[in-house]
Amino acid sequence: SIVAPLVQAGLLPEDADLACFSLTGYSGGGKKMIAQYEAAEKPEELFSPGLYSITQNHKHLPEMQKICGLTKPPVFTPILSDMYSGMSTSVPLQNRLLKGHPSAQDICEMLASYYEGQALVSVAPFGSEGARLNSGAFAGSCRLEITVCGHEEQTLLTARFDNLGKGVAAAAIQNLNLMLGFDETAGIPL
Repeated sequence: SIVAPLVQAGLLPEDADLACFSLTGYSGGGKKMIAQYEAAEKPEELFSPGLYSITQNHKHLPEMQKICGLTKPPVFTPILSDMYSGMSTSVPLQNRLLKGHPSAQDICEMLASYYEGQALVSVAPFGSEGARLNSGAFAGSCRLEITVCGHEEQTLLTARFDNLGKGVAAAAIQNLNLMLGFDETAGIPL
């Protein structure tokens, strides 16, 4: 999670009013959704991104709240895109609401230190993101990259990964590797 380290460090209050949005590939919707998106004559509406779970009842909200260490769930806007796999999840922050009022660069350095040495999670160097972040950049990979953008007053945290590659199957292989004393990335596409 991109928020959990900030809560653990005391920078972000546990009762923070957070919002996040996620752009995701359609493969996570299962066989029926894959067939809809890959049909020869798919409906016009599937060519553009679409918001879903707009009633704020997404099945992952309780998990998000628990893993992040929050006392209440964030407002979560998942957006389904016309791409098979890949995902980007972003959390915007007002820095004045964080303890010590850190800048975006301070937050980037803190997250880089927190994830240092992790085989499958990395933090992009501050200012290296360019003009846009591609949600499908890590499709086919089990890696997750965190990008921190912004300035003194506002920060945008974004995690990019493969909605399939960072899923349960890859996590099971990674955990099995760790339990058996193997390199944790053995058998996992990087």
